Amino acid sequence: MLAALLQVILPVAIVAVVGMVLARRFVLDPDTIGKINLYGLTAPLAFDSLMKTKVTLGEGLILGGALLLVSALGALLAWVVTLRAPRSTQAGVVGAVVLGNNGNFGLPIALLALGQVGMDQAMILFVVSLVVMFTVGPILMGSGGGLLSGLRTFAALPVTWAMALAGLLRLLGWQLPIGVSRGIELLAAAAVPMVLLALGVQLTQSRRLQLTAPVLTAVGMRVVAFPLLALGVARLLRMDAMSTSSLVLACAMPTAVNAFMLAREYGSDPETAASAVALSTLLSVGSLTFVISVLPASIV
Repeated sequence: MLAALLQVILPVAIVAVVGMVLARRFVLDPDTIGKINLYGLTAPLAFDSLMKTKVTLGEGLILGGALLLVSALGALLAWVVTLRAPRSTQAGVVGAVVLGNNGNFGLPIALLALGQVGMDQAMILFVVSLVVMFTVGPILMGSGGGLLSGLRTFAALPVTWAMALAGLLRLLGWQLPIGVSRGIELLAAAAVPMVLLALGVQLTQSRRLQLTAPVLTAVGMRVVAFPLLALGVARLLRMDAMSTSSLVLACAMPTAVNAFMLAREYGSDPETAASAVALSTLLSVGSLTFVISVLPASIV
């Protein structure tokens, strides 16, 4: 556990703390930083990872399907546990459980804990989590747009087109010109530290923390029940050690900030969602240290 804390959590925390210091020292717009990450850096990172990855199509489909199954089971469990809560609170809890931080936290931690192969698998899981976030997420939070609206949102993201282009190039056996490839590699290299800086900015500007029963329920299920569900699904699907580690680690991530943003947008108890984001992120220092220390494919 000490190795996991010093070799994985500490480097991530250092970069996030730099973001927190900058946010306290200067006026920084988290929405602008988020757009830089989502539209400017995540797509090159996804493209570069898919062009170099050794993850096969079959492994990617199993990983993605496993995360969807875990998400469905987690949503069902959270819905049952909160049956007596008001509809808006129930939606906030379900969203906080299902929508994990597989970008800001998931990508850098996977790289440090599982190496490049783990990073490649984490990228696949991140993209699947984006699908869930922008399609199922708004529905969970009360959007009237439906699944089709969410799919249109996902289709408009650069990361979607970047992955499609990488898949096409690999299928055809083509490579981009060396100058273009190096430019994409530079953008990809900036993605991981940038998302951690953004996380620090977001945490500094989020001052909501209420220890209510819905918040504790959401955080307990996200931090404890969700990774256990992932382990059960991995065993059910007979996934190998690396895929199991990638899935469990992705499901052990804290609640995504976007859960609060969606709750605020659609009126599904944003206070519960905001507190779940803050508390699960704080607790993840200890919970992720433990999870990484017991992963079968961890390199720490």
